[in-house]
Amino acid sequence: MKKVEKKIQKFLNDRRWNDLPPVDLAKSIMIEGAELLELFQWENLSLQEVKKNKEKMEEIKKELADVMIYALDLSVSLGFDTEKIISDKLDYQDKKYPAKLMLSEDRNNKANSHYWRIKKEHRKKFDQNKVK
Repeated sequence: MKKVEKKIQKFLNDRRWNDLPPVDLAKSIMIEGAELLELFQWENLSLQEVKKNKEKMEEIKKELADVMIYALDLSVSLGFDTEKIISDKLDYQDKKYPAKLMLSEDRNNKANSHYWRIKKEHRKKFDQNKVK
């Protein structure tokens, strides 16, 4: 990850883009994310169907790279250790959504899923903390 962060830093420095406002980078992440999402508009293809479509896979690679580059631009610009923030978030998500619990549920029964129950409880706590 450090190698990629250094490459991103050099890319930004070489263009004098190393002081872009974080809001511009956040907007760019969302714009590129929308372009990625647009590739799936009006479709509901399975993972296997997408993987079989070579043309779509190439388009996805390009848009996904754009999203990831802007996300890394933001991380590098803010001086984050990207590997650490990703690892910390995965550790948090592992505790929040234990694999054992997630594997025990029926993925087609979203109304009663553990995931949505945990998500609702988390949002409720967050909302209560905002009021205080």
